[in-house]
Amino acid sequence: MEKHRAADAVAQEPSYWTTIFKRGEYTAFYEEALQRYGDDVAIDPVREAQLKRKVDLVILPILAVCYFFYYVDKTTLSYAAIFGMKQDLNLQGTQYSWLSSVFYFGWMVWAIPTNLIMQRSPPSTYLGINIAFWGIFLMFQALAQNFTHMVVLRVLSGAAEAIADPAFMLVTTMWYSRGEQPSRISTWYAANGIGVAGGGLIGYGIGQIKGSLASWRYEFLIVGAFCTAWGVFIIFFLPNTIASCQFLSRDERMFMIARLRKNQTGIETKAGIKWDQLREFCVDPKTYLFFFLGFVGNIPNGGISNFSTLIIQGLGFSQIETSLLGIPQGALVVIWIAAGAILNARLPNNSRTWVCMLFMIPTIAGALGFLLAPADANIGRLICYYLTGSYQASFVIGLSLITSNVGGQTKKQLTSAIIFVGVCVGNIAGPFFFKENQAPSYRLGIGAILVCNCLEVLVFLAFRFLFIHSNKKKEAEREALRAAGKLDENSTALADITDWQNPNFVYVY
Repeated sequence: MEKHRAADAVAQEPSYWTTIFKRGEYTAFYEEALQRYGDDVAIDPVREAQLKRKVDLVILPILAVCYFFYYVDKTTLSYAAIFGMKQDLNLQGTQYSWLSSVFYFGWMVWAIPTNLIMQRSPPSTYLGINIAFWGIFLMFQALAQNFTHMVVLRVLSGAAEAIADPAFMLVTTMWYSRGEQPSRISTWYAANGIGVAGGGLIGYGIGQIKGSLASWRYEFLIVGAFCTAWGVFIIFFLPNTIASCQFLSRDERMFMIARLRKNQTGIETKAGIKWDQLREFCVDPKTYLFFFLGFVGNIPNGGISNFSTLIIQGLGFSQIETSLLGIPQGALVVIWIAAGAILNARLPNNSRTWVCMLFMIPTIAGALGFLLAPADANIGRLICYYLTGSYQASFVIGLSLITSNVGGQTKKQLTSAIIFVGVCVGNIAGPFFFKENQAPSYRLGIGAILVCNCLEVLVFLAFRFLFIHSNKKKEAEREALRAAGKLDENSTALADITDWQNPNFVYVY
């Protein structure tokens, strides 16, 4: 009893430092939330809409700015490349491709450990610390004198960024219902497109600095400094849990927690690794499908993010034109992602995988058109290249399949990590399909994009069949429990159990 009172007191008026150092489980607070608002009648839709808007105005802009820096940080290398970095560091042969790839070696090695560390840490604080380190390692790249220096710093940068997407997904699942998650993930992920568009202008503007250093070094210094400052901001202003949130009243926090009970994906916990969930993660077919989705979805990304400026410049455009042409490319990414989110929201339930497959069509058509277009059809090939960005909408909605279909904190963290291990492998492999001797057409690289896009369609189809089959088994399990009078939705709503263990779990697809 005393333990519950203490936990409730922390949840009622939690201080920032209590959240950081004591990391209370808020058990009594969650129980009271379910007692007060634990049925559909108690969840007033008007109040729910008002509080969602309040949360949207705080959480989504913070995550969007994070994702903007996240993209600009990764593409700083490509802008440095067109402002003399390759020449100053005397990069030869495939060394530039290796600089693109080694970033993801650091990410891949650290992806699972950093997720497990975040499970034991205040997630937003841990994210902010890592963002600050992104910026620090980026600034150090301005001091690099040779290929080896850059390799070491790129590996460290990749390790620091490994927590980004899983942390953003964890924050999204913390605040939003499963039906709300695709549009919210799309909102912060769309900043990727703003990064493409704005990154070009930022890259070109910084490249015009005529100081005591080579212009490409300012790319790393300035972008890195902003990243570091934003990381510090995150530490102090992004809430670690709903229970410890400072911009909602105590009753509002309870309401927001209770309304998520239908997710049946559990509430965040600092209980440490649950080995039964780890074993389940290893044998669940979803684990390997998510890995493969990350892999085939990011071979194209690995090439495009690091060679986009070189591809566009190779079509006959100058430095300033190349930078400016990144604006429509980024704007289209935002449009693709927004269109995917809006279409998914308008269609009947369980249309996510159909929407994912639909948005693979433009990128397949674009890659095919780029390969078949005449060599001198530069405008036509540029338009086809722009079309290849539609895969971003499919990948974003694909991420919501994780947040909506995996229960249990350990299993959820590991699954979030495994898709990004696949992302790393894809991004490592991607640049090597873009052969220096095939510039500027890069036929092998564009061909790899085409093949991977077709495989991605098959992955979404496999997810659909898997979830439909799993729901039939779950319904049979619920029928047996219902007949025995043992089915209770609230008893599993916030429990830290997996989707396999939870009889009330329903997969969305």
